[in-house]
Amino acid sequence: MMLSGMEIPPDTKDWTWVLERPCPECGLDTSTFHHDEVPAMLRANAAAWRAVLAGPSVRQRPAPTTWSPLEYAAHVRDTCRVYTERLHLMLTEDAPAYPNWDQDATAVTDRYGEQDPATVAAELTEAANTLADRFAEVTGDQWQRTGTRSDGAHFTVDTFARYFIHDPVHHLHDVTGQ
Repeated sequence: MMLSGMEIPPDTKDWTWVLERPCPECGLDTSTFHHDEVPAMLRANAAAWRAVLAGPSVRQRPAPTTWSPLEYAAHVRDTCRVYTERLHLMLTEDAPAYPNWDQDATAVTDRYGEQDPATVAAELTEAANTLADRFAEVTGDQWQRTGTRSDGAHFTVDTFARYFIHDPVHHLHDVTGQ
């Protein structure tokens, strides 16, 4: 994929392993928290992105094949939007298959690196709060409802929430080292 004139290799990893063991890069262990904690974790993460997006090097890539903080933030925003839609499907349909989302193509098409950092900060906060609100509304047996990704990965709402939260946490670590 080309982004801002530089080659970005597509991420083809199957990150579902984060449901089984801690992430050696960002340190998140999805087995150490209850799914009810995900909304607060997401809101705190979104707040942290505001400072990142106000930084002087927000558009600067640390390497030609690594996204800039702005590009990562736009991805996190869009991930929140996609997961809000997927959660809705899981709660309103029986065992839905999610529509495919090519995150790398979206980054190119939507020109992540050229977006306004202040706008991305506001949109990321809004998208994160919307998803956090939706997760906070899940109760009882709804946590066991299921859905399947286009590659066949199968989730309950519980594992979906835990899997999801790794993405914004990991990407914040990517840009801050924390």
